[in-house]
Amino acid sequence: MSYQKRTALALASALAGTVVLMAAPAAHATVVDVDYKCKTPIGDKAAVSPIDIKSVKSGGGYRLTMSFQKGVSSSPVELGKGAMNPSAVIRVGGADSGQVQVSGPSNSAAIPANTPIKISDLSGTYTPKKSGKVDFTAGVLTIKALGTTTTCTPGNNPGPSLTLDVTAAGGSGSGSGGGGEQLPKTGPLDSAVALGTLGGTVLLTGAAGVLWLTRRGRAAEGR
Repeated sequence: MSYQKRTALALASALAGTVVLMAAPAAHATVVDVDYKCKTPIGDKAAVSPIDIKSVKSGGGYRLTMSFQKGVSSSPVELGKGAMNPSAVIRVGGADSGQVQVSGPSNSAAIPANTPIKISDLSGTYTPKKSGKVDFTAGVLTIKALGTTTTCTPGNNPGPSLTLDVTAAGGSGSGSGGGGEQLPKTGPLDSAVALGTLGGTVLLTGAAGVLWLTRRGRAAEGR
């Protein structure tokens, strides 16, 4: 078998293995019931709302969206359109730590008195400081309306609504702080085994790497 055929077969095998790795899920989301204990101007209230947190890659970070599937707290008087402004905190755990501030628009329609307040989707941006698997959990919810502030704190120690595999700026994608894979410096490049050790490195080098391998093959045949 010629050098070019061996190279093509080995490269195809390496790329196939890389595709399998890339296809592995990088995020896991679940809806979590959060038992909010709310301190309101008229006393304590409680309500359970399923919380969903989703993410979308945005530049060097992630746009997080926190959704409430049920209303929380209530008001003894009607809240007119635009009278209620919500915000919340998403707790960050796992490989990274901290919190993400999220906010959303005011109510688009009037909220009748003594009716559970439906919170709009709240969004904010998370920028990883460390690489690895990061958990996102619903934190304190704040509702401002008619000059008052209601604070709702999760009372049931809820689990994460989202787990995301993130890479910090300049990071290797691993929370261990390792240096990642390095290019082999020596070894027979006309072997399928040797090409297999390149793995993702061949994919990263792209056309330049293929051109380099091809030139090396031609040189080998000319010997």
